Amino acid sequence: MDSSREETQQQGFAKPALLLLSVFVIATCGLIYELVAGTLASYVLGDSVTQFSTIIGTYLFAMGVGSYLSRYINTHLFVRFIQIELMIALVGGFSSALLFVLFEQVAYFRLILYALVFLTGLLVGLEIPLLMRMLKDRFSFSDLVSEIFTFDYIGALLASLIFPLFFVPHIGLIRTSLFFGLLNAGVALWVCYTLTEKNHKIQWLKTIGFIVIAVLVLAFAFANKIQNFAEELSYHDKVIYSKSSPYQRIVLTKHKNDVRLFLNNNLQFSSVDEYRYHESLVHPLMSSLNNRDTIVILGGGDGLAAREVFKYKDVKKVYLVDLDPEVTQLFKSHPLLTPLNKNVFNNPNIEVLNQDAFIWLLDQKKTFNAFIIDFPDPSNFSVGKLYSLTFYRKLFQMLSDGGVVVIQSTSPLVAPKSYWCVEATLIKAGFQTLPYHTFVPAFGDWGYIMAYKGALPKLGVLPDSLQYYSSDAFAAMCHFTKDMQRRKVEVNQLNNQALVRYFEEEWGKIN
Repeated sequence: MDSSREETQQQGFAKPALLLLSVFVIATCGLIYELVAGTLASYVLGDSVTQFSTIIGTYLFAMGVGSYLSRYINTHLFVRFIQIELMIALVGGFSSALLFVLFEQVAYFRLILYALVFLTGLLVGLEIPLLMRMLKDRFSFSDLVSEIFTFDYIGALLASLIFPLFFVPHIGLIRTSLFFGLLNAGVALWVCYTLTEKNHKIQWLKTIGFIVIAVLVLAFAFANKIQNFAEELSYHDKVIYSKSSPYQRIVLTKHKNDVRLFLNNNLQFSSVDEYRYHESLVHPLMSSLNNRDTIVILGGGDGLAAREVFKYKDVKKVYLVDLDPEVTQLFKSHPLLTPLNKNVFNNPNIEVLNQDAFIWLLDQKKTFNAFIIDFPDPSNFSVGKLYSLTFYRKLFQMLSDGGVVVIQSTSPLVAPKSYWCVEATLIKAGFQTLPYHTFVPAFGDWGYIMAYKGALPKLGVLPDSLQYYSSDAFAAMCHFTKDMQRRKVEVNQLNNQALVRYFEEEWGKIN
């Protein structure tokens, strides 16, 4: 009889069916740690597809290494299993807190990120082979394999559902990883107390288990302080609001009279100069329209573009399509933000639609005379689809004859390939284009593109309340210096996402 079988029979396990249930728990925990790492990386590093792909690959590879190494554990299987569970509880439980704190503090953050992902995957990879060996004398081989993998896959399904629907929006990443660390530690203690044979090692592991749980509970209680500390390290100004929605990390900072919005660490506006950005975005289009009855804003969940639209008294209806209800609700209710957008979300003539703009546009049957598109920069594939040929062709169909579209299009100075890729894609979709740009201190030189059917729109009368934009200023905005002039670029299609590649390449040089 081999040593592992002898130990299993001597130490024993009072309720092997319940040990199978622990497979469900540890499978759920294991996938959660993987999802936490991928989500956190997409928050702080951008490009969610790349981050999730590389992290999942690293994690699965590490699990394979762990499974292979499990063959060298031949004695004290229950003790080793409990030790591994406690290590996973600490490593996985504290993973998100550690990564948030270290993001702005270390030069080799990516190395630490993937090392932590690898270590977690390695430990998780050890679990299932050990469990199978611990239970091999309790079940037939075929039953054991089917039972183990059934619970494993069900646990993975549960994790994939509860993570985006409940834990991220309601608990946050730090508390999520700590909570599942507690579950791993709970499994370890539960195994300790269910063993029929007691020895001094098990008693020590019980003590260590209670210490691990106490540390995790303490960290869970102070998770908000940990998050605030990490964000204070990441942002130069005081963080006055932060929340994770199912789609992004939302952070507001304040310094004196400057309020700034960050989504996934990317600056969206500064309150001291956002008027330059939004007046330049909105008024060239609005002043050129013959019919301003109905305006569609895609993105712009802060309501600042809508504020500019309502400066035209003949506007009767504004549809604002923005994916994240957390953002629109924040800008509808926060006392520092409602004066900024002139309380626009309480205007009876605006209708907010919290939908994916891509899906919303594909579902439309009627045409509109004007679209103002204020999406985030195309830093990942999920946003890049909103700058794609497919999207612009549908936009062209939905634009009435003589209608006009304007699109924020990143910086023609910092990212000229990205900027001219947007224009090339619009032209391919059938639009005529009018590129222009302006200087916004918080961002630098920033670009826009007007796209239209028919004749070039003529600029008309402007509201009196503008702080920056004028017809004279627009003439200068249409001039591009040599370092910003048109480049030969690919069209951005869904199957190549050339724009995202350009954006990463160009902005990566300065970040």
